[in-house]
Amino acid sequence: MTHPIVGWERETPVPNYKFNDYLSARDGRLFYEDLDLAQLFTGGRQDQGLGKTLPSPLEIIYLPKIREKIKTMRQIFAEVIEEIGYEGQFHYAYASKANAAEEVVRTTLGAGAHHEMSSPVDVEIVRLMIAAGLLPPERMVIANGFKPPGTIYDDKLIQLRREHENLIPVIEDLCEMPPLIDSQLNFEVGLRQKCYGPHQNQAEMDTAHSRFGMDAATIQKAAQIIAETPNLTLKIYHAMVGSQITDGDDFLAWLKPTMEIYAQLRQRHPSLSIFDFGGGMPVPMTLDFDFDYHTFVRRLLTTLQEICRAHGVPSPDVMGEFGRYTTSEHGAHLFKVTTVKENNSRLPWYIINGSIMTSFPDSWALSEHFIVLPLNHLDKPFRQVHLGGMTCDSDDVYPPKPSQSPLYLPVETEDLYIGFFSIGAYQEMLGGVRGSKHCVLPEANELIIDQASNGDYQFQILPGQRTNDVLANLGYRIERR
Repeated sequence: MTHPIVGWERETPVPNYKFNDYLSARDGRLFYEDLDLAQLFTGGRQDQGLGKTLPSPLEIIYLPKIREKIKTMRQIFAEVIEEIGYEGQFHYAYASKANAAEEVVRTTLGAGAHHEMSSPVDVEIVRLMIAAGLLPPERMVIANGFKPPGTIYDDKLIQLRREHENLIPVIEDLCEMPPLIDSQLNFEVGLRQKCYGPHQNQAEMDTAHSRFGMDAATIQKAAQIIAETPNLTLKIYHAMVGSQITDGDDFLAWLKPTMEIYAQLRQRHPSLSIFDFGGGMPVPMTLDFDFDYHTFVRRLLTTLQEICRAHGVPSPDVMGEFGRYTTSEHGAHLFKVTTVKENNSRLPWYIINGSIMTSFPDSWALSEHFIVLPLNHLDKPFRQVHLGGMTCDSDDVYPPKPSQSPLYLPVETEDLYIGFFSIGAYQEMLGGVRGSKHCVLPEANELIIDQASNGDYQFQILPGQRTNDVLANLGYRIERR
């Protein structure tokens, strides 16, 4: 295929069919694992524990998927480490910028993930998790982001170090070091390489147009300052080359020069023990996704092992900061098709009772593709359509305007519900939580879904916004009548 596959691409009904590892069609209805999604709105052949129907639009948060993603990646690394006799360990860290919701952070920590953060508000989230007993002392907290002297973030990190010994600031610039030194607190620290984007060697990295990290010479200088400072210890080398890189050859080629620099640093600084490859792994956001995680991990660890042997240093522990990979597939937005307009267009317009561009802004801003499937009527004929949100904006459409991906939905539109899937990373954070959005559409209700140990579903409903909530956000005074 020459285009991303976002849904069913035929005019024929969908048979009982598995779209991916968590979405399947059964007797004309769409299931997320074993949860009948249409029953949330229309009722079902059996009640799965909710006890009522809900209005649309609706955001769903499926927490078991987060645990599954963490478990799967850990298992892959464990298998490869055993296969090749790799001497280091694997550390799974959750990159909280992908989705900082309480239920998400609670779930990642409960699954044993280390925590990565990047802002002063993140520090307060960490403190709350520590107080709740969810972030134990042995768990690493990786502090990325810019933290120059005198900033709130810088001050809060020093305060947090007094409460959590395993806090590891990652240095972006030499100016970030004096406050840590002056605090006289013992810090293990990391150094971030200037390496975002495609590069084949150190020279290309040093000239890369990137606001992140330090060039190779500055990294060496920072490491020497740390070695000469009694209260600092070099622990992590951080090399993030990009996000959602789906070509394994490119991913590894861009990382290889950073492995060389790690090995050179390790020769001089024996406390250095973790190679952090940054942005984690790509995740299936469309139905044609093809990435062999096991093969990539094997190549990653084998290459790192070979480079370290060539430099006479031990193989490091390996860390990934998994944001999109952890949370993308746990989130979905569900809508009702409220209007069909033929409108003399080449394709009919299906209008949903919500906004595409405000619910998952990457579709508008980056022309990103997400999976779109009907929740019901899958056993009816399909036709190709355009999908539109209900804002007064020409960009509130799907597929994105530059896209060549066709979208097929059922011809039967009475009580037709559809879902956008793999939108659990970044979209809610970019759109703003509890904010006032384009065309002042209120936020939908949220349904948090978990499972008990016996497999029964557990549901928690978080109310969406009311009109007065939106007005108050915009500064309007609401007078009671």
